[in-house]
Amino acid sequence: MSERVVPESERRRRRPTKQGAVLSERLIVETALRLVAQHGAEALSVRRLGAALGADPSAIYRYFRNTDALLLALADELVGRAQEGWAPTGDWRADLRAIGLRIHASYRSNPQAALLAAHRTTGRVHETGAVETILGILRSAGFPDPLVVRMYHAFVDQALAFAAQDAAALALPQDAREADAEVWHAVYGKLSATTHPNIAATLPLLAADMRDSGYPFALELMLDAMAARRPAASGPAAPRPR
Repeated sequence: MSERVVPESERRRRRPTKQGAVLSERLIVETALRLVAQHGAEALSVRRLGAALGADPSAIYRYFRNTDALLLALADELVGRAQEGWAPTGDWRADLRAIGLRIHASYRSNPQAALLAAHRTTGRVHETGAVETILGILRSAGFPDPLVVRMYHAFVDQALAFAAQDAAALALPQDAREADAEVWHAVYGKLSATTHPNIAATLPLLAADMRDSGYPFALELMLDAMAARRPAASGPAAPRPR
């Protein structure tokens, strides 16, 4: 895609696409997510997107100046989906747990897109809203701002790192995923207790636990560490963002 920008006032397509829909940024993003889910990263092209939309590929320039801008929109959509239906409880730990698990689940439910987007910083509306919310939860809990920033950084990076890793596993072909899972029994299960006593002692637990994501437990460890650093009551907490 070339670097062309169409003013906001000129973006709306006057005629419906061949499928009868009026072209919009949201329709493009949803269609792109569907294509990537079905066909992988190579589906993120103007030609394939235009064909799926039933529109001339050049019409996409009205909304996204290049494929990277579209990719950032996909990343922001995943963040937005993680926030759908969430409401604060006033319990900082419960709120952070819910946000972390929602982010992780959103990326796991769109593994091919997650591989493309989990490492990006979008600066778009959903991401900025999430940043504001998480910072607000930590400040309202009474953490000092320097610690708030470092905790925010660690919290988000942990969620996205696990999301990207788990998404990569989910994006593998089914036979590859099954082969990876079988390694714990086929290889680790045959190791001698003489040479690998710790693996032998824990193998049944290890093989069972490795079937699932390590993120929920890692998140609890992080929340424990945050709680241990939370200052004793030392005056009013920062107001919760509305």
